[in-house]
Formats: sequence, structure tokens, C-alpha cells
Amino acid sequence: MDDVIIKEKPEVRLRAFRAVDEPLTCEKFIKGHADVLAGIGVVKVTSSKNSWAQNPAVFVIIVESLDGQKVYGGARVHVAGGSEPLPIEQATGAMDSTIYQVVWNFSKHGTGEICGLWNSNELAGYGIGTPLLIRALIAISSQIGLQSVFALCAPYTVQAVVNCGMVLLENVGNKGTFYYPKLDLLATAMILKDVEGLHGALDEDLFAINQMREYPDSLKVHELKKREIMMEFKLGIPNLDGWDLAETITSARNSFFKEKTEEVNSFL
Repeated sequence: MDDVIIKEKPEVRLRAFRAVDEPLTCEKFIKGHADVLAGIGVVKVTSSKNSWAQNPAVFVIIVESLDGQKVYGGARVHVAGGSEPLPIEQATGAMDSTIYQVVWNFSKHGTGEICGLWNSNELAGYGIGTPLLIRALIAISSQIGLQSVFALCAPYTVQAVVNCGMVLLENVGNKGTFYYPKLDLLATAMILKDVEGLHGALDEDLFAINQMREYPDSLKVHELKKREIMMEFKLGIPNLDGWDLAETITSARNSFFKEKTEEVNSFL
């Protein structure tokens, strides 16, 4: 599918999968995201290290061509207790270690983070990144079994997550804000405390998320932001019979208390 077709009438698929199940697709995600970051002058970001692709507790959403050859955008859900800390912990922990305790408090019941959101210039103006991908991330968080999700938001995504029921995480950073990924960019820590009920979400967002939950593999969209597009949905995550949230929560507990023990020992 060439760029002319993309600009005139995109035909794409919104699809979810577990990162470790599709290493080649993750490579396409990584390259596309890196290109977008480079476009805004961000070359290296702590929380964008590519090790997430080998993390068994990471789930991915992509916007791809119907033949699966090209990825035009995407985002991820990281579950606390995977093979590495959540991106928000990696990004802000050195600035405010409070984040570790906050994440652990929510980890006990299953928490994660929505992150890594990007879309290519080819689909700019369709609202792919916000609000579509944000809504889709929250929708698949229910499949994973999460009760809450964090987000570290750029200024232009804050309102979109608020519309989905997220609230400011005021007890970290400077009343929830950090200068990240560089000193002239402000990031805001947010949390959705009720993934299932979505209390506080706007009616429009609540309806869209519930539609994705109820019909994960049969929805189709023909227009976004008054622009013609054909998008089919494949949000049912394959191979979830191999996913064990309880085991991941246990891993989160072990990691948290290991870090606490090492912290105490460093003062002895």
C-alpha cells in the first residue's frame, strides 16, 4: 500500500497481541516509534529501550496495513511484575523514588501502564493516536485482567486520558509533573483506578471502550475526524491461555521487596 493510497483512503487494521508472540512486528513498531521520536528531537528515551519486546508482560496494539507489511502506529500496555519495571518507574524513579511504592500499592490487584503511543505522518489528522489508541489500550486492559493503569502523558494527551477517566497522580514529582524526556518537555503522571467501571469517563469514551470490549474482532470504522478511512478491529489478544496475571503479581511483589532489602542493606 503506497503513500498515495494512504493519504486518499486508508485501509488499515487495529490489532492487539502479546509482544513475545510477534518479534518481527515488534521490530516494525520499534522502528516506526523511533522515527517519530527523532522527528521531535528525542533520540534516546529511558523508557523506550527495546527490551520491552522480550518482556512477557507487555501487550501491543498496532495500526497496520491489511497485508501486515507496514505498521502506521501503535501503543503498548506494560503489566507490573514483568521482566523490567514499568516505563513510568524507569523514567521518573531517579527523580522521585515515591513512584515505586505507588506502583506496588496498585500492583497487588493487577496494574500496568499504557505507553509508547505513536502514529506516523501518513495517518496524521485521523485521530489515530488520541483518542483511538488510548481507548483501545484501556479496552484490552480488561482482557489482561488489570484493575488500574498508569500513564506518563505528553501535554497533548492529558485531556484524552482524562476523558477516559484518568486522574492526576499528585503524590509523585511536582504535583504529578516531571520534565521528561528532556528539560523542555513536560510529562504528567496519570492513573485510571477503575479499568472496568471507568467512573469519571465521558459518555462518548465510555461507549467507544465498551464497544471495543464487547466486539473486539468485529468492529469496523469508515470515518475518523470526518475523514474517510476503512479500519477493521482485531483486538482479541491471541494465546491468553498462557497468560497468568497472578504469577505476574507475585513477581511484582518479589521485585519490590528485593529492591527494599537492597536499599536497607546499602545503609548498613
